[in-house]
Amino acid sequence: MASAEFDDKSAEKRPAVQVGDPFMEKLLLEACLELMKTDALIGVQDMGAAGLTCSTCEMGARGGAGIEIDVRHVPQRETGMTPYEIMLSESQERMLLVVKKGREAEVERIFEKWDLHAAHIGEVTTDGLLRVRDRGQVVAEIPNTALVDEAPVYDRPTKRPAYLDHLNTIDAASLATVGAKDALLKILRSPTVASKRWAYRQYDTMVRTNTIALAGVSAGVVRVKATNRALAISTDGNGRYCYLNPRRGAMLALAEAARNVVCAGAVPIGGTNCLNFGNPERPEIMWQFVECVEGLAEACRALDIPITGGNVSLYNETDGNAIYPTPIIGVVGLIEDAARVITRTFKREGDVIVLLGEDRGELGGSEYLRTVHGLVRGDAPALDLARERALQTVVSRSAAVGLLQSAHDCSDGGISVTLAESCFDTRGLGATIDLDGVSADIALFSESASRIVVSVNPSDEGELLKRAAGAGVPASRIGRVGGSRLQISINGDRAIDIAVGEAEQVWATALEKYFKRVAA
Repeated sequence: MASAEFDDKSAEKRPAVQVGDPFMEKLLLEACLELMKTDALIGVQDMGAAGLTCSTCEMGARGGAGIEIDVRHVPQRETGMTPYEIMLSESQERMLLVVKKGREAEVERIFEKWDLHAAHIGEVTTDGLLRVRDRGQVVAEIPNTALVDEAPVYDRPTKRPAYLDHLNTIDAASLATVGAKDALLKILRSPTVASKRWAYRQYDTMVRTNTIALAGVSAGVVRVKATNRALAISTDGNGRYCYLNPRRGAMLALAEAARNVVCAGAVPIGGTNCLNFGNPERPEIMWQFVECVEGLAEACRALDIPITGGNVSLYNETDGNAIYPTPIIGVVGLIEDAARVITRTFKREGDVIVLLGEDRGELGGSEYLRTVHGLVRGDAPALDLARERALQTVVSRSAAVGLLQSAHDCSDGGISVTLAESCFDTRGLGATIDLDGVSADIALFSESASRIVVSVNPSDEGELLKRAAGAGVPASRIGRVGGSRLQISINGDRAIDIAVGEAEQVWATALEKYFKRVAA
């Protein structure tokens, strides 16, 4: 990423600084954020695929300049590395920085403060070339644009898969009748929905005490030290949606990741991706890939979330059977006041529960169909990107002024799972809910997008509804927090009545039990 100053083609050479971090990625990010508060930083690029090769030529090409480095100044974790290996190494926790000439010592002081190492490895030039030296001797020299803008582009054959012709329909009348409570408990047991506590408790979830919201209660939220700010991070993806509708599935993945950081009180500011597909030499797989990328690009533009990097994993097949097309999308959001972080769980008896957004009765690709009926069918939920952005804006702005007590988006399992997870907390608070719908299964388990369940102090309900109406976001009171049971009625008839403790026990222990069964 280059600033306007980096576009300047004056003859003045500027130092390029490469950072190696043996500890934590977060410390590197905090150091970079602190450096950004100064006027010493001109450009910054993370080191991902192809390591220094990619980061140097991309910065040079985007700035219309050249980059010259000497690989012997690059901090190395191994001895005897060749220039080829140093340039292509993908060691993590590294950034390439371009700073103003004469400010190198200032950069080094900031990184030393965070127990990090910085090294001056080269300079920006005006000839447009990437020039690599080894102890002063030129070992590689090539125009930056040849690597960045003039690389060959694959245009492989594509073909819409034939399976979509019959999978994109659902015969709802043919589905077996399943009690709503039994269906909810079955979904809460599924690995997709069940608590991931069994996994994350085996690791450090506090990140040197920088974690603000405990794992499992919101998007990941970490403080930015020496500021009032915090960062919220979420990764999301749904292979079923992309299998049934690759373009929309990718859009939904970005929307959900952004929605999750918004539910922590953040404003989304950037994203990354990991695109996982089968063999692109098969036209049907290549079609999935193209559709996902184009859908992701459309959603990024509409939600104003730039993709800053990512990677692609192809040829994921066994005996010719490909995985579901699965773009995993990560989004980071900025919280200006860390004291305003919110989580998914209900906080106080008597709070009003409000649904922002509307249900369109969509079961296609849902967790309900897969877990309860063993089907992956239908179309992915519809997505209106303008409405999605309006919803996210209402929630993030309402959180910023302290209107919300909790916020949780509707996704896998539908609103019934959202409400259940909002009760799962040490407080054990339940809720009484009244919903409308064509039928109980659709109302409870539909996965219509662009929906968030929030709880507010009764005195703040009017202000929240006013803000939603002003943004054109559907909003309605659906219940109250209280008691120790989750009670959900559909069209006035009680569909679910379960003790919060019973449901939480199923949800909290399911993953460990699942892996024990698999191991057995």
